[in-house]
Amino acid sequence: MAARMRARTRWSALAASALIQCFAGGSYCFGVYSPALKASQGYDQSALDAVAFFKDVGANVGVLSGLLAAWAPAGGRRRPWIVLLTGAALCAAGYLPMWLAVAGVAPAPLPLVCLYMLLAAQAQTFLNTADVVTAVENFPDRRGTVIGIMKGFLGLSGAILVQVQRTLLIDPGNFILMLAILPTAIALLLMYFVDVHSAHQRYNKKFLDAFSLMAVTVAVYLMVVIICDQVFMISSAGQSVCFAILLLLIMSPAAIVVMAQKTESKQREEPTLDERTGLLRGETAQQDSEDGSSSAALVGSGQDMPSDKENLNVVQAMCKLDFWLLFLAMACGMGSGLATVNNISQIGGSLGYTSRETSTLVSLWSIWNFSGRFGAGYVSDHFLRSRGVGRPFFIAATLLVMGVGHAIISSGFHASLYVGSVLVGLCYGSQWALMPSITSEIFGLNHFGTIFNTVAVASPVGSYVLSVRVVGFIYDKESPQGELACAGKHCFALSFMIMACVCLLGSAVAFVLFIRTRKFYRRVIYARLLSFVDK
Repeated sequence: MAARMRARTRWSALAASALIQCFAGGSYCFGVYSPALKASQGYDQSALDAVAFFKDVGANVGVLSGLLAAWAPAGGRRRPWIVLLTGAALCAAGYLPMWLAVAGVAPAPLPLVCLYMLLAAQAQTFLNTADVVTAVENFPDRRGTVIGIMKGFLGLSGAILVQVQRTLLIDPGNFILMLAILPTAIALLLMYFVDVHSAHQRYNKKFLDAFSLMAVTVAVYLMVVIICDQVFMISSAGQSVCFAILLLLIMSPAAIVVMAQKTESKQREEPTLDERTGLLRGETAQQDSEDGSSSAALVGSGQDMPSDKENLNVVQAMCKLDFWLLFLAMACGMGSGLATVNNISQIGGSLGYTSRETSTLVSLWSIWNFSGRFGAGYVSDHFLRSRGVGRPFFIAATLLVMGVGHAIISSGFHASLYVGSVLVGLCYGSQWALMPSITSEIFGLNHFGTIFNTVAVASPVGSYVLSVRVVGFIYDKESPQGELACAGKHCFALSFMIMACVCLLGSAVAFVLFIRTRKFYRRVIYARLLSFVDK
């Protein structure tokens, strides 16, 4: 029994969550199977856009998953496995009947297909919420880093799933069946290990850095494989070898877990082997306790906000100005980013890019997305711990850079889409790492899953306004009379200049949030981080 319990540690939880995230992003693969869905059901573009809209709503509105993640039995603790089990059930309940409809076994009307898409996309929010919330509760002093790791692997999942499809030579129709089986099976196999452990036990940061290094390695490897496949057309045998290496990289965190648990086991046994070492550790613990008391006193004396601010529920949070400032900033950033990726193929077509070039752009988007998610979490953690700089500052900075990216795309000069998509992709991913971290710090961990999923509603809201009401409307206006396609830089120039201005507005809003929370971050969050002592 003791050995069995040792198999479940914060490290095994982090590794299991990362592996689940690697296959949880089925909604990012909509472009892979949407042609099969459109052809089999006889949809026009408007009908397909309706299905895509329900995909965006399901993948971003995770209030239900947040409520379930925050629930705990009376006198008990939270059960992340329940959230994962629900996500696995929704994944199968959404993709399986959709595949039956595409295969012609059980035809379904458009409203029913939209429901299937909504359920399938909702599965992603349940899996993601369970993994992110568990990681933050296990590593509260490194929440930016672990959120970056979790969100980063989710961002890579689209590219990973496509590699599975290409290796197994799965056609777009049966790819939907794969999405019904693979993420569901992995979540069911690993949910036992995803649990919350004591956050007050010391740990060796080098193992967390090893997880970060492995995430970066997977991203770089995927980028190399994607580029090589576009340039050299990798054979089926070569694709199999590349996929085998990818699997080894994805599974490598298991080795990190083993090393971390062995190290921590030895450290726990040291006091019993050497009494003097035990005495020394006792003195150190006493000093740490005094330092923690000093930090607590600093928090108590310096906090200029209500002390219960860190434990607000979603209704209480929505009554605060900080919530709506964050929501508006995310609507500007995430909305414009989602509008860009949803239209990137059409932008490339209007600028004269070949289908192969636009396909490369779509594949590489997941790499830029990952880089932003991982990098923003790591960098914001560093500056928060070393300088006490609040994370809203980085929201403001990334939105400013994102506006520059939109302006570059708007210019339409040669290679503008390549340069602009890199900037927009990096900044879009950054916001998905920064927003949950800010939410957990300002509003607390008790209802963290519910609140950050409520803020995430800003993504489909902003996307609907900017993609449908701005980009789509202007594109149709610029198209020649009686034609559905538009050619030339004028097709998207105005709409992307509008989105650049929207990002500037979002940056200003985020800067206001930074000013409002600056003292809170320096006196409360920074002081709390000082009380954590890493080995």
